[in-house]
Amino acid sequence: MGTPASLTLVLVPGLMCSPRVWEPVLPHLSPHIQTQLVDHESSSSLVEMAKRVLDQCPARFAVAGHSMGGRVAMEMMRMAPERITHIALIDTAYLPRAAGEAGELERQRRYVLRDLAYSQGVRAMARTWVQDMVHPARLQDKDLIEAIVDMFAAKTADTFAGQIEALLARPDASDVLRDLKIPTLLALGRQDNWANLAQHQAMQALAPHATLDVIEEAGHMAPMEKPLAMGESLKRWLAPAL
Repeated sequence: MGTPASLTLVLVPGLMCSPRVWEPVLPHLSPHIQTQLVDHESSSSLVEMAKRVLDQCPARFAVAGHSMGGRVAMEMMRMAPERITHIALIDTAYLPRAAGEAGELERQRRYVLRDLAYSQGVRAMARTWVQDMVHPARLQDKDLIEAIVDMFAAKTADTFAGQIEALLARPDASDVLRDLKIPTLLALGRQDNWANLAQHQAMQALAPHATLDVIEEAGHMAPMEKPLAMGESLKRWLAPAL
């Protein structure tokens, strides 16, 4: 038998997250997967984030994006489809901000958190934000909650404000999903209240060949809540290439 192939998996974090969101998953990946962790630094548009990540990537690679990182991954696909061999979109969505009252309500909800970060600090904002981001049973898990809060608190309120503006100006990625021909994974925590199962099912309707994995007993922060299950999902997605 030959030696298994190796590939590079670029792991893209979401809103106010850093490579730390992916670190719990790393021990559960195949040893033949070379991972590359990236950060968005001060980028304040999805296009800028996508260009920044692409500049750091090898000529050919697989990409997995969590939350806002899923939207960044789709922008990367729009810009350089010839370079991406596999794509995983995790706890994310694809539509632009709604018009009218619904879009205004989203803007106000995000600005409440932004203003809290400026007035009371990012750590205080993160303690509010995290209440809706994990499975309710994990809210008493001090280690998990502190890991998430510490990750957020390492970034500034200005970074948060810039990333909020990036999300409010997000493009419609329906065309990216329709055009996907590469192995595609859609995964989410069952109790994700921000990017729920219905949204991922709508994404699969646009990309019917995609695999949809639901991570049980997890919320929006599934990579940190259930790293073993997330690692297994990623391994199944990439296994045929190894």
